[in-house]
Amino acid sequence: MLRIITGTARGRSLVAPPGEATRPTAEKVKEAMFSAIQFEIEGRRVLDLFAGSGQLGLEALSRGASYATFVDVARRPAAVIEENLRRTGFVDRAQVLCRPAEAALAALKEPVGLVFLDPPYALGAIPPLLPLLLPCLAPGAVVVCEHDAEQPLPPRFGPFCAAPRRYGRTGVTIYRAEGGERQMVTPVRP
Repeated sequence: MLRIITGTARGRSLVAPPGEATRPTAEKVKEAMFSAIQFEIEGRRVLDLFAGSGQLGLEALSRGASYATFVDVARRPAAVIEENLRRTGFVDRAQVLCRPAEAALAALKEPVGLVFLDPPYALGAIPPLLPLLLPCLAPGAVVVCEHDAEQPLPPRFGPFCAAPRRYGRTGVTIYRAEGGERQMVTPVRP
């Protein structure tokens, strides 16, 4: 069962797209991921690429992110994200884009402070997308990537350095700008 762990929408259940094409983040991995970035969410604009059910961006909204853009190339997950936005009450603080990640990055109008990248592991999509993120990132941005633990990500991209973690077969790599460990940001209104 998917649910929001904490924050203003704590305990609300979420739906997942039907079928095997979407792999929701395991709850223990999600808890560890958000524990690592807990002081870097408040007031940030979030980008949830390969969003699936939208659970990562929704969790960030529940924990005080100001706005979230959810991106998934398929219509079925996009419809599920819209349903989950209604369930959590965050419709007015989000947008859902049904398009490829590259096209969504090109269309962004505001810089983002927190990015979640959780593509299907077999795609190998994270390394080629990292450099495309650079013009979209706000100062002090954090990029959180979920991937196959057996396929580590680059140790850096641009000024961002990797902090990899392993949770069984799941790898989580968090990128922060060098010298930018846990920078606080002033909350912004959407």
